[in-house]
Amino acid sequence: MGKYENLAKEIVKNVGGKENVSSLTHCITRLRFKLKDEGKANDDVIKNMDGVVTLMKSGGQYQVVIGNHVPEVYADVMPLLGLDEDQADHGEDAPSGNLFNRAIDVISGIFQPILGIMAACGMVKGLNALFVAIGLYTDTCGGYLVLNAIGDGLFNFLPLFLGYTAAKKFNLKPMIGLVIGAIMCYPTIQNSALSAGGDALYTLFAGTMFESQVYTTFFGIPMIAMDYTGTVIPVIFVVYFASKCSKLFNKIVPDLVKFFFVPMLTLLITIPIGLLVIGPVATFGSTIIAEAVMAVRNASPMLAGAIVGLTWQILVIFGLHWGFIPVYINNIMTNGYDNVMMPFFACTFATSAVVLAIFFKTKDKHLKEMALPNFISGIFGVTEPAIYGILLPLKKPFVISCIAGCIGGGFYGAFNFRKFMMGGMGIFEFPAMIEPDGSMGNLIVAVVGVVITMIIAFIATMILYKDDPKKNAEVQTEDTKQAPVKKEAGSLLNASEIVSPMSGKVLKLENIQDDAFASGVLGKGAAIVPSEGTVYAPADGEISALFPTLHAIGMKTDGGAELLIHIGLDTVQLEGEGFEAFVKQGDHVTQGQKLVSFDMDFIKGKGYCLETPVLITNMDDYLDIVETDKEEIKAGEVLLNIVK
Repeated sequence: MGKYENLAKEIVKNVGGKENVSSLTHCITRLRFKLKDEGKANDDVIKNMDGVVTLMKSGGQYQVVIGNHVPEVYADVMPLLGLDEDQADHGEDAPSGNLFNRAIDVISGIFQPILGIMAACGMVKGLNALFVAIGLYTDTCGGYLVLNAIGDGLFNFLPLFLGYTAAKKFNLKPMIGLVIGAIMCYPTIQNSALSAGGDALYTLFAGTMFESQVYTTFFGIPMIAMDYTGTVIPVIFVVYFASKCSKLFNKIVPDLVKFFFVPMLTLLITIPIGLLVIGPVATFGSTIIAEAVMAVRNASPMLAGAIVGLTWQILVIFGLHWGFIPVYINNIMTNGYDNVMMPFFACTFATSAVVLAIFFKTKDKHLKEMALPNFISGIFGVTEPAIYGILLPLKKPFVISCIAGCIGGGFYGAFNFRKFMMGGMGIFEFPAMIEPDGSMGNLIVAVVGVVITMIIAFIATMILYKDDPKKNAEVQTEDTKQAPVKKEAGSLLNASEIVSPMSGKVLKLENIQDDAFASGVLGKGAAIVPSEGTVYAPADGEISALFPTLHAIGMKTDGGAELLIHIGLDTVQLEGEGFEAFVKQGDHVTQGQKLVSFDMDFIKGKGYCLETPVLITNMDDYLDIVETDKEEIKAGEVLLNIVK
C-alpha cells in the first residue's frame, strides 16, 4: 500500500465495502465506481473526506473526484477491493440505469484506459510536425521517421487497443479482443490493398453515400472491403458480438476442450460476420455520424461553437463529456480533422483565467493557496480540480467561465478552428493544430481564441467577483492577529480559548512536514513538537474519537469546537505500539485531564516525526482561529483563540 492507504480504506468503507463494488476504473481526476447498490454509500461522509474534492453520480457511475493524484489513490484502493487489473474496468453485472447512462458507462469504460497514452502519442506527433514546420529538421530524415512512428503507432492500430478495452468492458477475455483488433488491421483484407490488386468485381449501393466496390468474396458472399486501421466504431461492435458468442459457447462446449474450442469457435463465427456485415454497417454508421454533425455545424458554425463552449464544463461536471469522445475521434479518423467538438478548447483556458483572477482578487488565504496550483493544472488541460474546488462552490465564477467559454467557442466556430490529430491536453494540444501542409493559419486561430477567452474571463472575474465577507477572516481579524494571545488579557472579544494539550515547541501549521496538515484543508490551528510524552485535555468536552492505534484523538468541546490532536506524523503505522490511552471514546473529560501517553524515544527510534498538529476541524463555523505567538509552550497555557 502507498501513502494514500488510509484515504483508500475510508473510501472503500463508505462506498459500502468491497462487496458493494462491481468494478472500478479511473480517469484523470476521478475514481469511477460501479456500485451494486448506491444506497449503501455514505455520500455526505465521502464528500467531506479529506483528500476528496467532491462526489458526482452520472452515467451509471459513482464518481469520487480526487484530483491529479488519482492514480496513486486508485493503486491503494484496488487491493482493498480484491480486483485485479483485468477485472478493474468491468464488472460481473450488466450495466444498470437507463439507456443513456448505460451508453455513457460503456463509452467511458472503453476509452478511459487509453486516453493517457493517446494524449502522449498525439503530443509527440504534434511536436514532430511543429519542428518540421519551423525548419528544425526535414520530414525525410531518420529522426522524423522514428518520432512519427511513435506518434502514429497507436492510431494506425487503434482497433487492437479498443479491441482489448472493449473486451474487458463486455466481459470477453481481453486476449480475444486483442486478436479481433489485430485481424481487423490485417493488411491484405484492407480496402486499399484489395483495390490495388485489380478491378472490382462489381459495385454495391451505386449512386448513394454508401457506394462500395467489391473486390473479393467469402465463399461466394460479397465482402465489402473497408480500411479498418485507425477506425473506432467497427471493432467495438464486433467485440460486443464476440462476447455474446463466447458466452454461448461457454455454456455448450464441454469443459475438457473449452480452453481452446471456445476461442476458436468465437473467432470462426465472429470474424466472417464482422467483416461481411458488422464492419461495413458500423463504417456506414460512422459516415452518417460524421455527415450529420458536419451538417449541424455548417448550419451556423458560430452558433454551434458557442453552444459547445457554453455547455462543455457542465457536461464535465456530470461526466457526460465522455459521450462525445467517439464523435471527436471519428471526425479526425473520417475527415482528417475535428472542428465540431474543438470549440471546447476555449473552456480550458476560461477556467484557468477565472482562477487566476481569483488568485489576484481574493484576500481569503485558503482560496489563494488553492487558486495558483489549479490555474497551472488548468493550463495543462485538467480543469476538474478548479471546477469542483473553486468555481462551483463560489457559483458566480463558474457562470463567468461558461460565458467566456461560449464566446471563445463562438470565435472558434466562426473561424473554422480544427484539430488534425488526437493527443495532447491544454497547451500541449497546440502542435496538433498545425495544418498538414505545415501552414500556421489554424494555429494562429487557436492562440487568438485562447487570448480572447482568457482576457474576457480574467477581466469579468476581476470586476464581478467579490469575497464572501463572512469568510474573509484574514482581513476582518488582522488587528486581532497582531495582539499577543494571553489567557488573562481578555484581548479577544467573543472568543473562546483552547489550551495546549502538551508541552513543547510551537510551530506554525504551514511549516510542518505533512502537506495535508500544512495546507489547512483538515483544519486550522498550530503544531507542537513535544518535550514530554503526555497529552492532556485542552478543554472540557467529550472524546468523540479515539483511534484504535491511539495516535489521534478527536474531541468536541462543551463550547462546540471540534478538535483533532494527531500525535506525530504517519504514526498510525505503529499500530498503537508506544501509546497508552487513559480515556475511551464517549468519555466526558475536563481541561487538564490526562488522555494519552506516548514513548517519545521509541517513536523517534522508529523514524517517525513527533510534530503534533492541534486542529479546529469545524473551522468554517468560526470567524477565525488565532494561534499563540509563543515559541515554547507548557501544557495548560493558551494555544488557540477561537473567534466566533
